[in-house]
Amino acid sequence: MGRPDHRPDHRPEPRRARRPRPLGSRPPRVPVRPARPAAPVEHVPAGLRTAAGYVWRLGLLGVAAYLAVGVLGELEVPVIALFVALVITSVLRPLVDLLARTLPRSLAVLVAFLCALVVVGGVLALVGTNVADEWNRIGDELRGGLGRIDHWLTGAPFHLRAGTVTDLRAKVGAFVSAHRSALLTTALSGASRAVELVTGLALAVFCSVFFLHSGDRMWSWAQRQLPARARPVWGRAGQAAWRTFAGYTRGVLIVSAVNAALVGLALALLRVPLVLPLMVVEFVAALVPLIGSPIALAIAALVALAARGPVVALLVLALIVVIGQIEGHLLHPLVLGWSVRIHPVAIALSVIGGAVLAGVLGAVVAVPVVSVAWAVLTELRDHGPPAARGRAGPGGNGPGISKR
Repeated sequence: MGRPDHRPDHRPEPRRARRPRPLGSRPPRVPVRPARPAAPVEHVPAGLRTAAGYVWRLGLLGVAAYLAVGVLGELEVPVIALFVALVITSVLRPLVDLLARTLPRSLAVLVAFLCALVVVGGVLALVGTNVADEWNRIGDELRGGLGRIDHWLTGAPFHLRAGTVTDLRAKVGAFVSAHRSALLTTALSGASRAVELVTGLALAVFCSVFFLHSGDRMWSWAQRQLPARARPVWGRAGQAAWRTFAGYTRGVLIVSAVNAALVGLALALLRVPLVLPLMVVEFVAALVPLIGSPIALAIAALVALAARGPVVALLVLALIVVIGQIEGHLLHPLVLGWSVRIHPVAIALSVIGGAVLAGVLGAVVAVPVVSVAWAVLTELRDHGPPAARGRAGPGGNGPGISKR
């Protein structure tokens, strides 16, 4: 018998058990993504793309500013009243703080307002009394001055025909007679503006009373409405804004008072009539930097021309240059240099732009608005967050309208 064959067993290996597949499922398919096409070559220079980005962003800011000015123009009375209230607050706050050391805060506010009313009323009464006392003499001087001006214009270098000024007065009288109804309508419109002025002044006084009495609490409440992370930023911005606005307001009042005193002294030495009214005009006009004082002195030169003759009028015109040099090179650097740090060119452009947008009121408020905006931007740019400077805090004092 043969031996059994011991060849290895070539039976197939058992298959691995597969997991049961849920009913209706199928294996996931791996998506085959097509190859991305090569990016096209950019033909726009990087500088032009950057400039375009700045342009559309600045365009949006310009549109927002235009809409804001339009809304503020519709709310003219309350906006002007709020501005005047801030001016009154910045002027009376040192006196209120001083009186509050010995008196209750409310009583200190009342005493400060009474003092301000006495000062303003006294100046107006003094001006009115001066005009009433000199009215007859001034009328005679002005009539004689017109004759002297007429005689002066007929000589060299003008050589105008005689009676030029008299004819001009006659034409003015005829114009007034022919347009009496239009002038009456204008006067009635001015009366309505006077009512708005009184309403705005009453609102300004009402707001300033609360600003002086509890302005710090009002600012703290406003800050609490903001997110906690934004309060330090708004606190620094508010402090910078109020410090600049208050410093500018007090400084420009001091500059205007000094200008008025210098003009009054010069006009008194030149024996020009209406010295006190012209001083008041100079004080009010000097509130508009650079251009207000020359306009007031030009009015004084006309009065001097009619009352004292061309030589005195020329001296008053020379006074415009002298006062301008003193204001620009001495008073503004000493009084306003610490609070307003913008170039005179920027001041001039701000005044002209404000006058174009909102007339005389725009010229008055343009410089403080630009100064406050620049102070806020400088504060936020030059100082990091409080945490980076080691003095982080959730709140922080605001502009402190009623406290130092």
